[in-house]
Amino acid sequence: MRKKIIGTSKRPRLLVFKSNKHIYAQIIDDFNKTILASSSTLAKDIKKFANCTTAQIVGKKIAVELKKQGLYEVIFDRGNNIYHGKIKALADATREEGIDL
Repeated sequence: MRKKIIGTSKRPRLLVFKSNKHIYAQIIDDFNKTILASSSTLAKDIKKFANCTTAQIVGKKIAVELKKQGLYEVIFDRGNNIYHGKIKALADATREEGIDL
């Protein structure tokens, strides 16, 4: 699936990775091969195991970082995860902050 999804500098890719304990979100510009922003449950201000509540916090935090860079549209890359639970909570929280997925 990642081979089909390509982010640009105007519309970067929001990659979500979920492990058994944590959830990670990265904003990636595939054209320039750079990571523009990242957030996870390992961050000092969150520092909790992943559940739907912490996934919402990560989603809001990544949306704030996107707004600081002047980006309001991203391509959502959920990887091999189904759009349910923590992944859906992160996406909904990002949308609530005004980011188009």
